[in-house]
Amino acid sequence: MYDLLVKHGLVVDGTGAPARHADVAISGGKIVAIEERIGGTALTTIDAADLCVAPGFIDPHTHYDAQICWDGALTPSSWHGVSSVVMGNCGVGIAPCRPEAREIAMHDLVNVEAIPFEVLQAGITWDWESFPQYMEAAARRKPALNLAFLAPLTPLRHYVMGEASMERAASAAEISEIRSLLGKAIDAGAFGFSSTLLNQHMGYQGRALACRNASREELKAYCNALKERGKGAIEIAMTRQIGVMDDPELELLDFMLAESGRPITFIAMFDRDDIPEALRTSLARARPMIQRGARPQTSPLPLTREINMRNPFSFAAFPSWKRVFEDKSKEAQAAVYRDVAFRNQFREELKRPASFGNWARITVHEVRAEKLKSLEGKTVAEIAAAQGKDGVDAFLDLTLEDDLDNEFTMQSFNTRIDRMTELLNDPSVLIGLGDGGAHLDMLCDAGYPTYVLGTWVRERKALSLVEAVRRMTSDPADFFGIRDRGRLKPGLAADLAIFDPAAVGSAGRPERRYDLPGGAKRMVMRSKGIEYTVVNGEITWSGGALTGAAAGRVLRS
Repeated sequence: MYDLLVKHGLVVDGTGAPARHADVAISGGKIVAIEERIGGTALTTIDAADLCVAPGFIDPHTHYDAQICWDGALTPSSWHGVSSVVMGNCGVGIAPCRPEAREIAMHDLVNVEAIPFEVLQAGITWDWESFPQYMEAAARRKPALNLAFLAPLTPLRHYVMGEASMERAASAAEISEIRSLLGKAIDAGAFGFSSTLLNQHMGYQGRALACRNASREELKAYCNALKERGKGAIEIAMTRQIGVMDDPELELLDFMLAESGRPITFIAMFDRDDIPEALRTSLARARPMIQRGARPQTSPLPLTREINMRNPFSFAAFPSWKRVFEDKSKEAQAAVYRDVAFRNQFREELKRPASFGNWARITVHEVRAEKLKSLEGKTVAEIAAAQGKDGVDAFLDLTLEDDLDNEFTMQSFNTRIDRMTELLNDPSVLIGLGDGGAHLDMLCDAGYPTYVLGTWVRERKALSLVEAVRRMTSDPADFFGIRDRGRLKPGLAADLAIFDPAAVGSAGRPERRYDLPGGAKRMVMRSKGIEYTVVNGEITWSGGALTGAAAGRVLRS
């Protein structure tokens, strides 16, 4: 008698081995057998005929650090076959934290990860102070997914240095104390640490996020803390210019590899068509470090952001749009949008090669007027062609017709299919950057596993099914040292994603919800084709809905 028996599925075991038809038997939260036919009975049986049975996906880059306080299911990741997430990325987080510093920690999340302060104020429970206590608090909540933690450097520095952490490097005594705190986090099970160099990563009061002030002496000490323990990985946001690794970043990457002796993943390696060879050049220059354990990380999705026509900041760099921001009353903005001189100036500015000019990348996300609803999901290029207009007129006419209440989405990076195919087929690239839990009101890339399977595997045939599954399961597991996940093998934890390869994918456009603490808005992406997700032997997702199972665990290094 097994707890769960998955029969007749196409098993893709996460190792890169060929797929095979087999049954999977599970008891006590572990896989006990994978054989062509398994007899006996089970408390629950899943008929997986015509379905793929893979390890649960492991998301290496999330920001659910606060969300675990109010959403143990970590939606929407749990809708997409994800069974384990890695949190604490980009050097920002909420542990350790003294009671008097909570507002500062929350404002760091507001500024870096665009999570509204009111949401954090209403939702964070603060039943911890130290990092090990934070991990214990997470375990007490009985999450639906497995949680793996990186220790972010900002709260570690702030805990020791106070507000001085936002102004200067640490002294020798402070370095010793911060290193001790990091060591305790690693000893408690953290999978490494994270940091950032990015200029846009501003924290409390618009000051540099504290980890950006870490000196070489500090980074050496923190890297050495991993080296002496022989475990842990490092995640660092390095590309001050997206997709570009300049000499200082390359030299720092080389230094941290040498001082830690541990794997490092660096972001954000996005393909850009405005600097067409930037990514190829950066990867070529980083190749010696990649051969020593550095892993460039990218998202498999085009980077998409919302454009609100009352606050159209995506166009703020165009001189013609200055008028739109001078008087932000609806009447004044509508007058600008109607103005032929404004439209003609905008057309001229769009002719510059480095500027935006591809209307196929702007999609109608939402309109208010019922008569315009049929245009939702269409690109401006499609609408312009149907109406016999150019993109500028189609874009602005629609805005005026909807009384400026409409919203668009714009795809900015990772849009060239040929270059993305090349990038995703580079085995050194870690697939992730979904940012689950962050940038809630602008985008939702946490559904990237279903996008990979639907778009890159089935539709574009850029990756094989076996390789795509490996890159989202055993590959991140091995990088972080998550030993008992990421593969289907007897004796390992029973985390499974069971999906229909003919239907799997992400829904066409993000869905708006008002379900954050206090009723705040967020964007979520629905999944298609994920039939079941199993976490530690319990069915977490079935029939397009969460089951309420809460068998997730805090994973420990």
